[in-house]
Amino acid sequence: MSVTIKDVAKKASVSPSTVSRVLADSDKISEKTKRKVRKVMNELGYHINYNARVLVQKSTKTIGIVMKHSASHSWHNPFFPEVLRGISTYCHQLDYSISLTTGESEESIYNEVVKMVNGKRIDGVIVLYSKKDDKVVPFLIEQQIPFVVIGKPMEHKNEIMYVDNDNVQAGKEATDFLINLGHENISFIGDNPDFQVIQDRVNGYKEALISHSLPCREEDIKYIKDNNDQSVVTELFSKNKIPTALVVSSDIQAVSILKILHEKGYKVPNDISLITFNKTFITDLAMPSLTTVNTQTYQLGYESSRCLIELINDPKMFKRSVIIPTIIESSDSHKKIN
Repeated sequence: MSVTIKDVAKKASVSPSTVSRVLADSDKISEKTKRKVRKVMNELGYHINYNARVLVQKSTKTIGIVMKHSASHSWHNPFFPEVLRGISTYCHQLDYSISLTTGESEESIYNEVVKMVNGKRIDGVIVLYSKKDDKVVPFLIEQQIPFVVIGKPMEHKNEIMYVDNDNVQAGKEATDFLINLGHENISFIGDNPDFQVIQDRVNGYKEALISHSLPCREEDIKYIKDNNDQSVVTELFSKNKIPTALVVSSDIQAVSILKILHEKGYKVPNDISLITFNKTFITDLAMPSLTTVNTQTYQLGYESSRCLIELINDPKMFKRSVIIPTIIESSDSHKKIN
């Protein structure tokens, strides 16, 4: 026989209505009572009848997650599992499930979002990127469904709640770090510039060079598209004055560039210093281990789900931004020069 709300209420010494309010995460119930009731639920093996709750509350208790790339591409980047870990941790605390987009192109991802929303399969959405000419965010605004963006919105800024780092400042601090080591010929290698995060980090890189009265040349900025990292590195290192240091926009790119540099006979950090972004397991496993700007990826996910669930519960709340601080973590991929 299945365990009922009444069984939980009896063992927890509360009323069935209190158990129902705990399931709904009501503000009228104290955290102490919530913890007690949830502990009893676990002990008794109580499972919520989700289909019944959807009919009664008109809520799915499910959050849709919109990936930056296709699912198969995204899982190759350790940023996404880490940000999803942060999202799922907070969702689990409030008994929310998550549903991932599974499209293999931007168009199929958009169509998947349309199905999620129109099919009423989700209560809200977290978009894991901010991109120029994106179709997803305008659709979500039009449908008036609660959503949060990880990244600074490129449009509709006053209509969107978002969680991000100050990526201009992060790009500046990463470049300042290399300049303070004595480097003056520094290049930037980034992901697709259509994404706001890359534009911001490039702008921070430029600000640092200008503030130190160093040359700021467009030819020193390269973008990796369609796996052209080999040609990007070849272009940078075929100039008369090759860089002594690189700012690389993600750790997974940095590992690829380390390999290419090694094949070309350059040693990191003896010949080239390197700093990257996103602290994941890759930064420690790389040879040498990577100096990185820790963007606190887990916290980005955790805060985005917290903001979204607050917005689901109060759709008229002020659309605020949450900025997660970054921290430079020194490792073995940089060297001071004279």
